[in-house]
Amino acid sequence: MARADGVSVNSDGTTRSEAGRPEEPRDPAAIGRRVKRLRKERRLTQRQLAEPEYTAAYVSTLEAGKVRPSEAALRHIAERLGVAEEELATGRPTHLVADLRGGLADAQRVLAVGDAADARAAYEEILRRADEYELALERGAALTGLGECALETGELAEAVGRFEAAELALAREPLPARARAVRGRSIAHYLAGELRYSCYLLESAIDELNTSGLHDPGALLQLYTASIAPYMDMGAHARAAQAAELALALVPQVSDPALVAGMHRTVARTLIAEGRADAAQTSLARATELYEQLQIRTELAHCHWMRGYVCAQDGDLVQAEAALRTARSMLVSKRAALYVSQVEVELADVLRRSGKSAQAAELLGSLLVGLQHGRGALHAGGAHRLLGLIAEEAGDAESAELHYATALSLLEQTGAAGDLADICRLLGDLMRHEGRTEEALNAYRTGLGHRAEPGTTTLGPAPARPPFTSWT
Repeated sequence: MARADGVSVNSDGTTRSEAGRPEEPRDPAAIGRRVKRLRKERRLTQRQLAEPEYTAAYVSTLEAGKVRPSEAALRHIAERLGVAEEELATGRPTHLVADLRGGLADAQRVLAVGDAADARAAYEEILRRADEYELALERGAALTGLGECALETGELAEAVGRFEAAELALAREPLPARARAVRGRSIAHYLAGELRYSCYLLESAIDELNTSGLHDPGALLQLYTASIAPYMDMGAHARAAQAAELALALVPQVSDPALVAGMHRTVARTLIAEGRADAAQTSLARATELYEQLQIRTELAHCHWMRGYVCAQDGDLVQAEAALRTARSMLVSKRAALYVSQVEVELADVLRRSGKSAQAAELLGSLLVGLQHGRGALHAGGAHRLLGLIAEEAGDAESAELHYATALSLLEQTGAAGDLADICRLLGDLMRHEGRTEEALNAYRTGLGHRAEPGTTTLGPAPARPPFTSWT
């Protein structure tokens, strides 16, 4: 309902301007409207509401929004109207915020141990109530939770939209309050193969936190940890190692075990790249222990996945296959389709190296059917690379070249420098063995071009270091 001055009145007595900005719930005019509405609903006169402590004239002035009621007056009127003082002052039911925050914790637990669809339903209900009472923090948290549900089910476009909406809802809050949504949006872009934009989002947020004095260890840990995977896939190993170093330095200041576990799981990848397999296994063991305590099944599956990767890099293909099959089984049970595809690419590589090329090809063919456009360009590129290797090993050079070319096309969209250079090398070798020397040289030159700019990102310089005392 709109007033003559262009302000819309909500059912709870709060108001919203035409620009969409809610008025302050404790504004005298908003309180006055609530008092008048509730008094009329209870069929009380202004005198009946006022006595014995106040006068009808005072109630009339209050209802007109011309006076801000004292705590004593609010308490008296609320008691006469049969509502809580908080509800009269703010228009919100007593304990609403506490109930919504408890609901958010429950929904997060459901997402961790149960089905994303059930968690989505819980977050949707919380979002509805947060919208109804214009609670920005709870709205932002619910939208972030919905984005994480979409990430789990592989709906990347929906995830990006939810995270963007969360950031908008929290626009007036300090950046640390938006860190989880920024992290989620960057992961969605990363999974879609948009590595440079993923890094841009993370680097922008990190620099804003560090240069504005908003040093928040938990927020920084989330952002540094999230940056490691895109840095590694872009070939920016030095930056990934720096992010890991900074994340490790933040751990003593962070109390959230889920954030610490995520750091240990992700840092293992940089340790592997440095040839420190034992350190990587130790880091994964710590992450696994924490996730088991927290019962976060998706992240626990990621630990098995990373352990399989470590074993594969170390040449232990039997243990690698076992760990990857465990991870795949856990992710299938969680219906985390896109993550299943990632694990299947790793598993197919282990199967091929174990002499089980037919099984590997069947697995890769199946996962490519399930990958829609705009979802998992990195995984699809990896799948075609492996299919090319399988075809080449079988003596089918034509099919191998086709798969390599497809992989190259997919990976060029992502900026994954290391993978691109590897595909160019494979193409060059294939052409050279067929006597196509000039084409092979062109392929090698292209690969060298991708290797010539290791570690470049959208922003250029690396993100600013946090202002830790020991580094100043």
